[in-house]
Amino acid sequence: MDSGIGLLAAAAAVRRLRPDADLVLSSDPDGMPWGPRSADDVTGRALDCARAAAEHRPDALIVACNTATVHALPALRAAFEPGLPVVGTVPAIKPAAADGGEVAIWATPATTGSAYQRGLIAEFGNGARVTEVPCPGLADAVQSGDTAAVAAAVEAAAALTPPGVRAVVLGCTHYELVADRIAAAVPGAGLHGSADAVAAQALRRIGPAGPGAGSGRIEVLLNGRPAALPAQALAYAEGASLVTPATA
Repeated sequence: MDSGIGLLAAAAAVRRLRPDADLVLSSDPDGMPWGPRSADDVTGRALDCARAAAEHRPDALIVACNTATVHALPALRAAFEPGLPVVGTVPAIKPAAADGGEVAIWATPATTGSAYQRGLIAEFGNGARVTEVPCPGLADAVQSGDTAAVAAAVEAAAALTPPGVRAVVLGCTHYELVADRIAAAVPGAGLHGSADAVAAQALRRIGPAGPGAGSGRIEVLLNGRPAALPAQALAYAEGASLVTPATA
């Protein structure tokens, strides 16, 4: 679940690990972006997305959104666990800072400088020099598939990124969909997203005693309503990878 197509990165990562997995993609296009909303509003919308997904009896729920994880994870876990494992998304600061050096965290303006992110830096920064880089408009540009706006937002964020950074943390799930463009804008820096780790954690929570093979289907819920995968999702490799003969 996510406000929009940022969930594609985690969904594609699950599909790589479990090609047979049946996926339910639940998002809130009527309410996105979530970043500028109040904590209570984000929590309410995240619960609505989760309830819509839960009707399909999933084996785990991935909160594929940094903003929702910050504001809504306790409420989601209170509502659904232990029956439904809930896995949040945390910026990959720990692996990015593991070797020290200089690290940049690209995130939404609402997350940049927040107590939440500063706490993660203090806990997992490993003494690295960390620069927080706000990326206004980047998530919206990714969501709409506006390549010119993506390029402009990436260029602006790259200009705020210190030269010679060793690692860039992608602190919004939407950013992972344009990782190639970010890498080109910050040459020499390794990129650290969360999707692979989140997918692996979700499958660990299900455990070896989890369900048998599925058929690789996807079901898309837009504000709780069944729908097709949005056209802009197919413009990204992660979205295209989910379209199989079974899903078609």
